[in-house]
Amino acid sequence: MTTCGSLGDLHPYLAVAIGLRQRGHEVTVATSEMYRSKIEAEGLAFHPVRPDLGPLYKNTDAMRCVLDVTTGTEYLVRQLLLPHLEESYEDLLQACSGKDLLVGHPLAYALPVVAEKLRLPWVSVALQPLIFFSLYDPPVLPVSTKPYRIRRLRCWEYQMLFGFMRRQTRPWMEPVDELRRRLGLAPAAAHPMFDGIFSPYGSLAWFSRLLASPQPDWPARTRITGFPFYDRQRPGSGLNSSLSEFLRKGEPPIVFTLGASTVLHAGDFFEQSLWAAHKLRSRAVLLVGPQARRKKWKSLPTTMFVADYAPYSELLPRAAATVHHGGVGTTAQALRAGRPTLIVPHSHDQPDNAERVARLGVARVLYKKLYTAERAMAELTHLLSDNSYSARAADVGRIIRTENGVAAACDALEELVAAHCGLSPVSEKV
Repeated sequence: MTTCGSLGDLHPYLAVAIGLRQRGHEVTVATSEMYRSKIEAEGLAFHPVRPDLGPLYKNTDAMRCVLDVTTGTEYLVRQLLLPHLEESYEDLLQACSGKDLLVGHPLAYALPVVAEKLRLPWVSVALQPLIFFSLYDPPVLPVSTKPYRIRRLRCWEYQMLFGFMRRQTRPWMEPVDELRRRLGLAPAAAHPMFDGIFSPYGSLAWFSRLLASPQPDWPARTRITGFPFYDRQRPGSGLNSSLSEFLRKGEPPIVFTLGASTVLHAGDFFEQSLWAAHKLRSRAVLLVGPQARRKKWKSLPTTMFVADYAPYSELLPRAAATVHHGGVGTTAQALRAGRPTLIVPHSHDQPDNAERVARLGVARVLYKKLYTAERAMAELTHLLSDNSYSARAADVGRIIRTENGVAAACDALEELVAAHCGLSPVSEKV
């Protein structure tokens, strides 16, 4: 199993990998070196794959480029990933040798090449609906420097936009074409960044049907499993004692978080959030990330609690509401918690996730460029005073909690192994 990106990209793979191991499979997780200790602590085999993105998460300028609403995707693909494609291929070739099945993230551009070279079946994974770029269920795209002006387009406009995107990005994929030529493989039949990221053996959608249902233009043999949940900082860890005590001593707080990557380019989000919570006379928990300078949070009132990280599965169900960026991992946890949310999308898939959650009737949306203490206070007042949001959030939470994304994903992978490898349901190598 190979993935790249933030904890939101790693955690679903860890959840499924642990599920497979519990069924008797041998599982190797191949990803950035920075996750080695986390993966090995779970008793899983680890194999490093370049580039190591660890330095990226300590470089605020680079993160600003990655999260740029108009050029972030190009920077991520052309500046951070594809320059290391040959290295990624070499690392994955070694990691995948002798395995029965390969499972991969859409940004792992070397994986389809490795699978073809080794003649191994592979499964593509979609963590969010946006990745399908469906004309029948079109996404909200962060294509403007003023994302709060984004609107849904008409079908023909999406056709033109998707065609334009394919044409504009095809030259980005020259490193993939060059690698295939060097290996003696035929030119890619599909755009490596769009249709080429989906496996002919099948794809898994690791999200809930509440976010999206299968569409006629989704890749063939796509199966929705539900969210695979994992959020431990380390095996056996949970809420720290100080946060547990804070939660126990008062009314449910509002939780403010920007996930694992967006938090590195937070701007004044937490300052505005702190002021909004103060004006609302609400208790608050701010998850500011490990890179934040904790000293500026030292003189807070006792109604406010600041932490680097906390497991969402234990914190969010005890919140009055959650304010977050709309990353799919945080979105999934917020939905499962059954509490209303205010989503502040920044870039990439976040505007689309926010729109889908808002359509469920459990959230309101306030785009980053509009996020101020006054507007946040107004949105939260509406969210918390209108009981329909809480009631609907509770209903959605119950539905999400009945889904077992890990079991469904493991079932699908076992079926594919049995169909294409002729192996029994246990003891294969994934």
